Amino acid sequence: MTLSNGTSDGAIRWGILGTGFIAGLQTQDLVDNGFTVQAAGSRTLESSERFSETFGIPTAHGSYEELVADPEVDVVYVATPHTFHYAHARLALNAGKHVLVEKPFTVNAREAQELVALAGAQGLVVLEAMWSRFLPHMARLREIIAEGSLGQIRKVTASHNQNLPKDPAHRLNDPSLGGGALLDLGVYPVSLVFDVLGGPDTIRASAAMTATGVDRQTAAIFEYPDGQQALVDCALDTASNNRAAIIGTEGWIDIEPTWYNPTSFTRYDNQGNVLERFHQPVTGRGMQYQAAEMERLIRAGLTAGTVLPPAESVAVMAAMDEIRRQIGLKYDADSAPE
Repeated sequence: MTLSNGTSDGAIRWGILGTGFIAGLQTQDLVDNGFTVQAAGSRTLESSERFSETFGIPTAHGSYEELVADPEVDVVYVATPHTFHYAHARLALNAGKHVLVEKPFTVNAREAQELVALAGAQGLVVLEAMWSRFLPHMARLREIIAEGSLGQIRKVTASHNQNLPKDPAHRLNDPSLGGGALLDLGVYPVSLVFDVLGGPDTIRASAAMTATGVDRQTAAIFEYPDGQQALVDCALDTASNNRAAIIGTEGWIDIEPTWYNPTSFTRYDNQGNVLERFHQPVTGRGMQYQAAEMERLIRAGLTAGTVLPPAESVAVMAAMDEIRRQIGLKYDADSAPE
């Protein structure tokens, strides 16, 4: 496997849908690595113009509808809160645009499946912006696993715990906005488990809830037919070092904090001897790698890659649905008609 260098020749033109914090992070990495950011769109022209001026974007649109209709835009990055991912991704797909959708892909598996089906029918790429999947250390991890030098993978452990705003009105604590630790933070370790072990046979989950009715912390055990296990946990009101490990019969890999950011890892044999120390410096936040994969798929005329195919994003959301079912966390979108 040749690792992507996360750069672009600038031929494919990007539109940014949403102008919040995460949109700024992605846009900065695009601009710094040669990607063409052609337009931005927000609910107000003022916000779009302010964002466009910050990043040197030629066109500012005062609505999402105007952005997706822009003939100078080839691919739309959806960076709105996740309760809006489904609607805004549909908007872009129906306008004939390829779409990179911030994680979590949607609120539930039903929405995810509908987006994937729509993109497939249109011959368009829809890719979940689970940016950690595309980082250099994760690409090298997949190579090691494929080589078989760890033996049979028996266990994956991963945490994502942060000390985030506790204001009940904040979107993280608001069930009407898909709040809770699981969708914002837990999606990272759940996605890692799917990356390494695939989908589980069974899931056992437990959570503690906030006064507003969302999960403040959640833990889950993923179990597989051959006895493998994955242990994942997340919390939005307590921080940790956020390590991850992949443990096999012939050795293990320790991914250093913060495992889902650009970072290093060490590979050991089962006697504890160091076999490899991986470290590759990454410029910026590292979100350019998922954009490079998006452009690769578009150029190749593909609608699915191997790192994160759309069907796997649907399966991840189905696992999240099951965890939410077990911990009693429901959202408005769950009652939407089929």
